[in-house]
Amino acid sequence: MAGNSFKTPAEVEAVLRKTPLHRWLGLRIVAMDARRGQLSVAVPIRGNAARFDDGEQAHGGAILLGRAAPTMNLRVDYLRPAIGDEMLATATVRRAGRTVTVVDVNVEAGGKLVALGRCAEATGAWGGD
Repeated sequence: MAGNSFKTPAEVEAVLRKTPLHRWLGLRIVAMDARRGQLSVAVPIRGNAARFDDGEQAHGGAILLGRAAPTMNLRVDYLRPAIGDEMLATATVRRAGRTVTVVDVNVEAGGKLVALGRCAEATGAWGGD
């Protein structure tokens, strides 16, 4: 993605696996388009990301905790409950500057848009630069 030198989803996955929280949540890379600055990550709704023990609704914190780089600013607008087996978060780099990268994130569950986010994070802090 823009702002780092990741070339494959496996490289991004390796960085995500270094963070205990990401392993605990069970994040999984679904798609990556480095040229367009896009990355899609699946997050299981059940288990550690569930709002209730036996529920199929994601906890709001699980929606925003999938960040891998040091975050300077994060805004999330929750549009509806995330219900289903997993959420799909698609991040798009809007601007990758020398020190700050701005990323927009759409989160879907059950085929519906459930949250919108915007994040400002440290450029190159994922270990890709």
